[in-house]
Amino acid sequence: MMTWAPGKDRENVMNVTHGEGVYLFDDKGNRYLDWTSQAVCSNLGHSIPKEIIDAAAYQMSVVPFLYGGMGIPEVRVRLNQLLNELLPGDLGVAVYPSSGAEANEAGMMMARRVTGRPKILSWFRSYHGATAGAGAATGDSRRWYGSDVVPGHIKAFNPFPLFFSHGAGVFDDDYDDHDTAAQVESALLMLEEQILNEGPEEIASFIVEPIVGAGGCLVMPVGYMQGVRAICDKYGILLHFDEVMVGFGRTGKMFGFQHYDGVLPDIVTCAKGISSSSVPLSMTACRPHIMEAFDNKPLGWGSTYQAHAVAMAAAYESIKYLVKNDVINYVGNEIGPIFEERMHDIANDHPCIKQYRAVGLFGCLDVHNPDGTIPRLQHEKANEAFVKYKKAYKENGLNGLHRYPHIHCAPPLVINKDELLDGFDRLDQTLNVLDEELGF
Repeated sequence: MMTWAPGKDRENVMNVTHGEGVYLFDDKGNRYLDWTSQAVCSNLGHSIPKEIIDAAAYQMSVVPFLYGGMGIPEVRVRLNQLLNELLPGDLGVAVYPSSGAEANEAGMMMARRVTGRPKILSWFRSYHGATAGAGAATGDSRRWYGSDVVPGHIKAFNPFPLFFSHGAGVFDDDYDDHDTAAQVESALLMLEEQILNEGPEEIASFIVEPIVGAGGCLVMPVGYMQGVRAICDKYGILLHFDEVMVGFGRTGKMFGFQHYDGVLPDIVTCAKGISSSSVPLSMTACRPHIMEAFDNKPLGWGSTYQAHAVAMAAAYESIKYLVKNDVINYVGNEIGPIFEERMHDIANDHPCIKQYRAVGLFGCLDVHNPDGTIPRLQHEKANEAFVKYKKAYKENGLNGLHRYPHIHCAPPLVINKDELLDGFDRLDQTLNVLDEELGF
């Protein structure tokens, strides 16, 4: 079975034989540039550094698995120490689930158990996972598959609604509007009013992607996240940052929330980049007062594979690789500016692109019709224009995640300049097809 697509779509999924660097090869000998690091997770590409492979193999030979409540392997102590040094402020890792959804489940359980409050607040334009609670916290249409029936979840608009504006003027996804104080104030007032109407004493946590991923690479405007932190403090609501997609260097900083000066979450969850998805692993970190709250009572969340020794060994070496090879500085200050420049050029050169956003190696292009309308909402079936675009995408040697009307651009963090420019040339050719098919 497929997951987010009908089963018959399996015939369009290529058979991959191997990977090399930022490329994948199919059983027909074709080479494809991985333009979205799979699901924005294969951050070190498809040639995993030898030290990661060796560490996983060594851990398998020593002790491959311990159940979390019955033993602690040495590698967990090392990984804890490394991450606690890298996490800002007094954040510390509490548990190591296997997936981002599980990490978010653990974080939401922490919040409910610590505060004694039942509700979780989240954004409409969000994705937090496909398990019951994480799916209910998700705002986009994927929660409609069954998670909408889970109680205790409420939704708010973030500063980027699709069909209306916060305050006077136009407040859209254009970076030029990010310092528009009036719209920021209006968005924060709307959020606070919703909290007041829900009952602040009922809300345990506010789970947000500090830089929204599948919803379109949305960087919050100046002052907004600081305002969210202040509102949460005012009403005793825990602030939970979902860093599953952007954590560990994707945006040019170790964690995405570091783009917002002075903002420290109470809970932070990561996955994907923690091991560059070489082995499934995630983490849920929190502030000391939350961790101490469970000294005399259980967390109430668990998993057989929590803190899996082999996964932690791979993650430890993956994170060390990022630090030792200065990958995050490379993303933020060397390759990232080239990426942003080409995103700008692509948006200007193709009339089907309304606007773009880019931070580090994380970018998104928004598609629109000649009359300015949106050609496809995310829950709608792809129209013929996008079908032909996707065909051209593959023919031009690109492999990636498609979530129209957004076109995601998120190549592996180790991509070099020539590979990056080549990828944009391929995308440029592909977008010519979409320009024509949409009638520009």
